[in-house]
Amino acid sequence: MRVVLQRVTEGKVTVDEEVIGKIGQGYVLLVGITHDDTEEDLTYMANKVANLRLFEDEEGKMNVSIRDNGGGILSISQFTLYADTKKGRRPSFTKAADPTFAHKLYEQFNDLLRGYDIPVETGEFGAMMDISLVNNGPVTIQIDSKNR
Repeated sequence: MRVVLQRVTEGKVTVDEEVIGKIGQGYVLLVGITHDDTEEDLTYMANKVANLRLFEDEEGKMNVSIRDNGGGILSISQFTLYADTKKGRRPSFTKAADPTFAHKLYEQFNDLLRGYDIPVETGEFGAMMDISLVNNGPVTIQIDSKNR
């Protein structure tokens, strides 16, 4: 499982010109699922995202988690995180999980995040989406459940 986490002051997702998810301060997550991801990967990633200290404390140090500051999460499914660009000019997406499997795990991941009392908004799985955000910092972190 791969997640690109962006600390934001705001974020929203639009499908067919309709805003379907919106947050203020928090994280926009781009979430990719691969074939061999398990519940263990989901649990690890949800715990990591919920507890990373990426917000500033009163001394200006990144020392506060999203759980501690009351921020929200905008979670977007993103199979292209598993693009393979080694050959040719058109990426291969064979490392991305089958959509039925990926959708199930993506929903489980979002539910795990909600279990940390974090408000979670989502995009529409498999839809063409427009994502708008204001990256704060900028702070952008890549997390891969296989690199732990």
